[in-house]
Amino acid sequence: MSALFFKRFLKRPFQIASIVPSSKALVERVASKMNFSGPRVIAEYGPGEGVHSREIARRMTQDSHLLLFELDAALARSLERQFSGDPRVHVIHGDAASLPYELKRRGFIHCDYILSGIPFSILKIDRKRALLRKTYDALAPGGSFIIYQVTNELKQHATVFQHAESEYFLQNIPPMFITVFHKMPSPHDRDRRAAESKDFSRLASVGADRSA
Repeated sequence: MSALFFKRFLKRPFQIASIVPSSKALVERVASKMNFSGPRVIAEYGPGEGVHSREIARRMTQDSHLLLFELDAALARSLERQFSGDPRVHVIHGDAASLPYELKRRGFIHCDYILSGIPFSILKIDRKRALLRKTYDALAPGGSFIIYQVTNELKQHATVFQHAESEYFLQNIPPMFITVFHKMPSPHDRDRRAAESKDFSRLASVGADRSA
């Protein structure tokens, strides 16, 4: 266990929420919920000591980006040192609610995945729902919001998401609920993608004819 993580837990138990970082098994299970086959923009709320962040950075492509939102100053400095040589990782010492601003100023339109280990259960209901709304709006159609929590109470508040699936993961201290909230593409998004696919096929056909 990281000595820094334990010290920060003792100082801010409600903010850090867990006395130990996530287990290797939990980290791998959470990462398995993401598709790393292409470039991705991923945000993580409350990365803490960085156990999930390191696994995500290890798996993601060279043209992907990972935004880490950490409120604790000491943990944020530790993350900056860990990822100082990786230009794909952006450490933000600040609130997760600043996600829309941080995406915009870096030229990103949306996130493909947003991961969270922050203790949503201690947030006041209006702040909780406001962050859920910002999270939903920041996701690309078809994107996912993935949380790991001791309780599964967030499910009753995250009604903005069209679909969710949960599992209770025992290979961690304490055991965790892993819940994936999906932002489903709208009919407009599906029509646009179909049109783009047709355009691509037409251009490819023209190119093939010219080379024949």
